[in-house]
This record gives sequence, structure tokens and C-alpha cells, in this order.
Amino acid sequence: MSVATDPITTPVAPSIDPGTDLGTVRLTVSDVSRSRSFYEQALGLIASDRDDGSLVLGAGGGQPLIELRGDSSAPPLNRRLTGLYHLAILVPTRLDLALAMARLAESQWPLDGASDHLVSEALYLSDPDGNGIEIYRDRPREEWRRNAGQLEMATLPLDLNGLVRELSQAERFQVHAPAGTRIGHVHLQVADLAEAEAFYSGVLGFDVVVRGYPGALFVSAGGYHHHIGLNTWHSAGSRPPSPAAVGLRSFEIALPSDEALDAVLARVRAAGIAVAAHGSGSLIRDPSGNGVLLRAR
Repeated sequence: MSVATDPITTPVAPSIDPGTDLGTVRLTVSDVSRSRSFYEQALGLIASDRDDGSLVLGAGGGQPLIELRGDSSAPPLNRRLTGLYHLAILVPTRLDLALAMARLAESQWPLDGASDHLVSEALYLSDPDGNGIEIYRDRPREEWRRNAGQLEMATLPLDLNGLVRELSQAERFQVHAPAGTRIGHVHLQVADLAEAEAFYSGVLGFDVVVRGYPGALFVSAGGYHHHIGLNTWHSAGSRPPSPAAVGLRSFEIALPSDEALDAVLARVRAAGIAVAAHGSGSLIRDPSGNGVLLRAR
């Protein structure tokens, strides 16, 4: 679909460093052993136990993609509240996406959907607790189309037959997600889009790349199609879930240098937003209560 360009008034901040990307997504789950089996077998991630009881999952020796904390007493995920819509795992190639689909079929894990977004091709599913997951591959940037200065994105049916044909190039079944797999973006449920834009663009400095998608907003660093998606499809006017509930604990925004991090933190503090030290980063919350961990790589 073509995007509209109706303006929303929001404070103007310097753009966040173009080298910014995303890091680990932290989740609460109700049964960490069950979740471990899902993430290892259906997604091909490699699990490691930490001394604090958490479980981290990665691919090819890179930075952890996902951190899980188990709590059998955690209230279940409520998709009508703010929080995670989905985390998005970016694989390097279209063949890797086809192999990811084959891995899901082998583990008999169902898809929730499959879409062509013009800039990317994506598979959608949910983990055992209902946390949304996207697995996707990007089309080359030179193939991305623009209309009236904004990026064109859409939700079209994915060519699943074409994706299956990619498997003819595979030498073997891919047990593990390949090196280079990473968190490409997160998509959040928020209570109010204008408030979310004022925070993610007006304070943190992400650029708005798509505004006209009904009920949603997409922002990025460095011209990417989006690092953060924001929507009110099920959560308009909603409150945050209990901090102890199943779902998103926080996600990382990784800046390329201490200087880039300090520039963002200066704007955060100037906006009166509370900052808490958390491990190697600084934890803040967006207006809908979603945890954002800012750190330097």
C-alpha cells in the first residue's frame, strides 16, 4: 500500500546515530524448559544457561538474540495491553528463510502468517506463551521503493511456492540458525501513536520512515525500513501489563559508540525521563511502559 504523508506534530531531535541497531530482547516465559525446546528446535537457536537463572539464545557465536526468564507464577500474556507485538529475527538470505520454514515444518510448529512487505519477506509465528515472532529476510535496499519521499511498505501474500523452490539450492537441512542471524527489529503495542512518536523520534532521534500505515508507525536509524514498529491495533488507550507478567521485559537499542549513547541519554534526561543503571546499559521506559535498554556496542 502507498503511504500517506499527513503530519503529526512532534518535537524534532537530531537523528540517532545511523550505526544504531538492536540487541537482545528479554522476555518472561511461564516454563523456561518448554520455551528452550521451542527456540532450539523450531528456531534453531543455541541456548546457554547463565548463573542468574536466565537462558540466552543466539546464533553462530554472535551476541545473544533473546534472553528468557522463567516464572511459573507469571500472569499470562494479554494481547490487549501494551507490550511486544513481535520480535523480528533477520536471517542473511532468502535461502536461509526457506530453511527456517523447513525447520518449522520439521518441528511441526504452525505459522500464524506469511507476508511480502515489499522491503522484506516474512514468516510469522508465536512461541509457547504467545509471544509474537517474525523471521524475515530483507530485499536489497536498491529494490526498496519510495512514494512522495516515504518508503513503500505493504502486507501482501508471501510467495510460499517460490520460497520452497529455494530449498533446491540447499546442500543439507539447516539444524541451527546461520551465523549473521540477528534481531532486525521489534514491533511494539503502544497506547498512543503520537506519544510513541514523541518518544522514539522526538527524544531518542529515530527517523519516521512510514507514517501512513493505518494504526501504525515505523521508525529507524540510518535509512533502514524500520528498527521499531509501533501500533495501536489492539492496545489503543491500554495500560501496561504487570511487570511480572509473561511478555516483554526490555529490548536493547545498541549505539555504535559511547559518544552516540551519551548524546541520546542527554536528550532522555532533558525530557525528564527516568534512567536506571542496568547491567551494561541504561534502562528507560517508553510512554506505554515498554522497557528500552540503551547501551554502547
